[in-house]
Amino acid sequence: MTEAIYLLCAVASIACAALLLRGYMASRVRLLLWSGLCFAGYAVNNLLLVFAPVLSPGWTEMPVREAVALVSTGLLVFGLVWESE
Repeated sequence: MTEAIYLLCAVASIACAALLLRGYMASRVRLLLWSGLCFAGYAVNNLLLVFAPVLSPGWTEMPVREAVALVSTGLLVFGLVWESE
């Protein structure tokens, strides 16, 4: 059941990233780019939750997931700060 929820979160993140990046391609508003990259990272993070235990049961994915989440959130914060100036 938890894998299904993580998979739905990944699908939602992928949809958000696709819509934001599509919006960026149409309007060239850079905040949409940073937001889309952030959600793409969140999608990778959620996909790691789903597939890492299946693909390699002994591997602890927590440091990799935390690094992906940190970079994703950092991209969004960087974009927000950069666009506010």
